Amino acid sequence: MNSYLGPLLFTFEGRINRAKYWIAAIVYTSMMIAVAGFGFFSGFSMLFLILTAIIFIAMIISGIAIGIKRLHDRDKSGWWLLVFYLVPPLLDSVGRTTGVSLIFGTLSLAVSIWMIVEPGFLRGTSGPNRYGPDPVAAQ
Repeated sequence: MNSYLGPLLFTFEGRINRAKYWIAAIVYTSMMIAVAGFGFFSGFSMLFLILTAIIFIAMIISGIAIGIKRLHDRDKSGWWLLVFYLVPPLLDSVGRTTGVSLIFGTLSLAVSIWMIVEPGFLRGTSGPNRYGPDPVAAQ
């Protein structure tokens, strides 16, 4: 199992299916809740802050890897993560700056919703694609 987790969590090539994507999301959420709880009960000591930084850096790198592989399963480039992560705050910022926050806020929300729908709910391409074999057929 250990030889499987490294490539799953920390490589940027290949494809993963929706099930692995959602399992990773549940694991990351559970880890954040556990870390927050530990911090609350430990008094947010310096050791806690250092360990939290290390854990969060690993989770960010792993989350990017999982997101890229899920986009690969949809036959999309991993660069789409930049759209999903950067466009909503940019649209929101433009809306606040121009005073048209309702329109830009709505567009920001639409991109954010699509960020959940695209990797989380839409099936990957059937059969092999340019990023590798079908992860469902390979099981």
